[in-house]
Formats: sequence, C-alpha cells, structure tokens
Amino acid sequence: MNYIIFGGSGFIGTHLIHLLREEVVKEGDKIYDVDIVMPGEEGVVPGVVEKNEGVEYIRLDVRKPIEFDFTSTKEDIIFNLAAVHRTPGHPDEEYFETNIYGAENVVAFAEKHNIKKILFTSSIAPYGAAEERKEETTLPMPNTPYGISKYVAEKIHQAWQSRDNSRELTIVRPGVVYGKGEHGNFTRLYWGIRKRYFFYTGRKDTVKACIYVKELVRFFKYRMIDNSYRGCDIFNCTFEPAYRIDEICNTIMKATDMKRHIFLIPGWLLMSVATVIGPIGGKKIGIHPARVKKLMVSTNISGKKLASTGYKFHYTFEESIKDWYEDCGKEGLV
Repeated sequence: MNYIIFGGSGFIGTHLIHLLREEVVKEGDKIYDVDIVMPGEEGVVPGVVEKNEGVEYIRLDVRKPIEFDFTSTKEDIIFNLAAVHRTPGHPDEEYFETNIYGAENVVAFAEKHNIKKILFTSSIAPYGAAEERKEETTLPMPNTPYGISKYVAEKIHQAWQSRDNSRELTIVRPGVVYGKGEHGNFTRLYWGIRKRYFFYTGRKDTVKACIYVKELVRFFKYRMIDNSYRGCDIFNCTFEPAYRIDEICNTIMKATDMKRHIFLIPGWLLMSVATVIGPIGGKKIGIHPARVKKLMVSTNISGKKLASTGYKFHYTFEESIKDWYEDCGKEGLV
C-alpha cells in the first residue's frame, strides 16, 4: 500500500508523515513525499533538516504533469496538501497556478494509476471574510485570490470523484492550523504577547477558528485509513465552538506560564501604524495592514459536523498548547 503526500515537506505534511510512520505503516507499505522542496531546504518547516527513514522523497512541481517511478496498489491513498497559501505573501497569479494546476495534475495522476481515495486540504478562505457563522452548507463567497483558487481546486477534485461512484474524496477546510513548525499566526501571536507588542485590535471578541496540527492529521487518519466512505464529503476542521481571541490569548499565557496584560487599542490606530511600518519590516512581527485587518474580522467556523462523525479529539485547546510548548522544550512556541 502507498501513501502519496503531495506537499509532504510542509508543516502539515511533516506531522502527517510522523503519524503514519509511528502508527500506520506496515511492512511493505511506502510513503511518498512529493514536493518541490525537500526537508532542510529554505521555505520548508524550520528545524526539520533530516529525511525520514522509509520515506521516498520525490522532487516535483505539481504545476506540471506528474510523472515518477511508481507502482500502484488497490488500497493507495493520496493526501493532497500542496498549495501556495500564505497570505499576504505571494503575487495573485501564484495562488492560481499552484492551487488550480496542482489540483488538475494530482487528480490526473490518480486517474492514471486508478487510485480511488483522495483527501484534499482546502481552507476556510472560500467562505470569504464575514462575521456570520459558517457551516459546510454555507454558500462560499471567496474574496481573495487564495480563497478563489482553493474553491476552484475543490471543484476539480469533486469532478474527479463524480466520474466514478466508487471513489472516495474528503475535503477538509481547516481553521488556523497551529503547532510546532507552524511559524505563522499562532507563533507570531505567542511572541507578540511575550515581547509585549501584541494588542487587541478594536475588540476582544473576534472569533478565530483553529485546530492543532496533530489533531488535524489524526482526523486525516480517522477519515481515510480507519474508516471507508464512498462519495464526497466536506468538513470544517476546528474546535467546536470556535474560540474568541481573548480566550486564545489567555490560554496561551496559562499553558506557557506567562503573565502579561494585553491592552485594547482602537483598530484605526493600529492600522495606521501598520500602514507606516508594514513596508519596512512589519511583516516579520505581524504588523502589516493585511494581517491587522484579518485580526479585526472573525473566522466564525462551525465544527459541529466534525464533532458528529464520532471522531474523538485527543487534545483540549489548553492541552494542545501545552503539548506544543513541551515539544519546544518549554523555551517558547516555534
């Protein structure tokens, strides 16, 4: 049996490979990490410098037709994690090139090798930015190049599944994914609190849906390996209910033994500061107009459907932060 992970050298892929090696792979099984970059290279998970034993690493660009030496089996599973995702950070066309061409080429690879099971990591970005609570049945209204490209990629995967009723497709829309190696929103939040340059922006009740990376990949395993579901289904992957920003900050401080007072400042003031310093280095500490704007808008995503599947969460929110902190030797969140 083969586990083919497109984008396997990234943050989520690294954790998925670890879980597969620890709990799933049997003698004769193979894991393929298919990515444009390899562990230890610039642009991949910081601190992960060694390749895993028993994993075959294939350097490949999913924007082009996918060809490599491969022998398929009837049980093979594809995890399509490949994406250009960080926003802001890329020219508009890069989101479309990688996320749309990548989806087309991955499903073509599945067609060629008669692989019937795909898990595709989409995003909550197809819902668009708004305060209203979003469920899987909510009409997507993406309003960024990233969100639009991800929604189109979902449709490409759904078209693949619809051509054969025996195929299995799971689309996951994770909230903010955090954990060791993330170096994104939660990492910046932790260091912003620790170094006292994070402030509540206009409000403390902004809802920010999120999920721990170890929990996310365990759901992948539950859905694709421990169970079998023909057809197509979509899941928001987030704690239910989603947490407010003040709850997130208080939990981070409690779990990492940090005492800070976080001030509330007017949104217009922080946006003005971000507009001035953003172009000269504000991105590094998260003080960038696009990121400040994101802080002021909720990502109120419902995790009810995930909770109803029978999947049991392995971590509470506080336990997940503590686990991440311990993974980092209790020296900080990285």
